Amino acid sequence: MTIKDGNLKLNDEVRSFWERGPCGSGSAIVGELAPLTREWFEQIEAHRYKLEPFIHSVAQFSRHHGKKLLEVGVGAGTDHLQWARTGAECFGVDLTEAAIETTRARFAPYGFQTSLQRLDAELLPFPDNSFDLVYSWVVIHLSEKPENIVKEIRLVLKREGMFLGMLYGRHSPFVFKLWVKHALLAGKPWLSFSDVVWDKVESVGTRSYTVSELEAMFSEFGGFEAIPLITTYDTDRWPRWLHMYFPDSWGWFIGIRARK
Repeated sequence: MTIKDGNLKLNDEVRSFWERGPCGSGSAIVGELAPLTREWFEQIEAHRYKLEPFIHSVAQFSRHHGKKLLEVGVGAGTDHLQWARTGAECFGVDLTEAAIETTRARFAPYGFQTSLQRLDAELLPFPDNSFDLVYSWVVIHLSEKPENIVKEIRLVLKREGMFLGMLYGRHSPFVFKLWVKHALLAGKPWLSFSDVVWDKVESVGTRSYTVSELEAMFSEFGGFEAIPLITTYDTDRWPRWLHMYFPDSWGWFIGIRARK
């Protein structure tokens, strides 16, 4: 998918793509289950944490009881519900109405409260120093200007507040497989890893990073920790005897903890 109309902002293209349904809610995951039912949501949750169990080790949901939390990109509401279950005061934003309505439906049976808004996180409508914690998993790198979202996150965090999240890592086995398929075997070996991720991963304009690039992006924070994570996306289709030696530093996911 490429941007056809030069007058159309990248974030408009991204929104159009994800209004079809939040990440992780496709038919390959939920099958014939009726949308927005308890069974539908539970299948999404089970699949998410089976595929990405390290979400729990990065987020450490239970450690943040009573904290005022903003999630940037609530998606299907799966992680957002975990924050509510652990007693966080929840706020959430997303670029799409589909995600906002799905998250509301996810919360409805449990009686938990959250304040949700559909908006572009490149400009957050909250006062400075509002939140103890900001969380964002597989979202920021989809934006036209990810660096603006990071700046906004820092502004709305309280002093010593924490950002927890994940962005994509460029130098990974997953991206290498994409490059072989869409560049080398397509007769376009001059395309870079970044080019392939931009055009072939999820919505158009997806970015990927090195740890040093993320350090630069979060340079205004007082503390920064990168946690590269090898994923099933990296190991899929490689023989086990080989991928068992892949170091975490090659991971497609880079978890982040950054303190203001």
